[in-house]
Amino acid sequence: MKRFVLAFAIGAVATPAVAQSPQVLAAIQAGQVGERYDGYMGFAAPPSEQLRRQVLAVNIQRRNLYTGLAVQRNVNVQLVGIATACALFRQMPVGEAYMLEDMVWRHRELGQAAPSSKYCR
Repeated sequence: MKRFVLAFAIGAVATPAVAQSPQVLAAIQAGQVGERYDGYMGFAAPPSEQLRRQVLAVNIQRRNLYTGLAVQRNVNVQLVGIATACALFRQMPVGEAYMLEDMVWRHRELGQAAPSSKYCR
C-alpha cells in the first residue's frame, strides 16, 4: 500500500515552481546549496546569513505547496516532499549538490546516473 501511495503522490507532484533569487541560483550552480531527499533545499557548504534566509523562504514556500497537494490527494505532507525529491533528482544537472537519507552531501558527476533515494524505488 505504501508503494501505491508513493507512486500516486509522485504522479501528482510537479517540480515545485518556486521563484528563486539570483543568489540562490548561483549557490545551486556552485554546489553550495542542493536538494535533499525530503524535498527541501539544504546547505552543502556554510551559507551567508542572506543565503540562509533566502533558502529558508524557498523551503517555506515548498512546505505550503506540499501541504496543499497533500490535502488535495489525502496523503501525508512528508510523502509529497519525498515524491517531489524523487522527481527533482531525476532532473538534476551535473555538478549540483544533493543529499540522500544517509545525510551525506554529494555532487552529481559527469557520467553518473541521476541520484535516487531508497524512497524513489
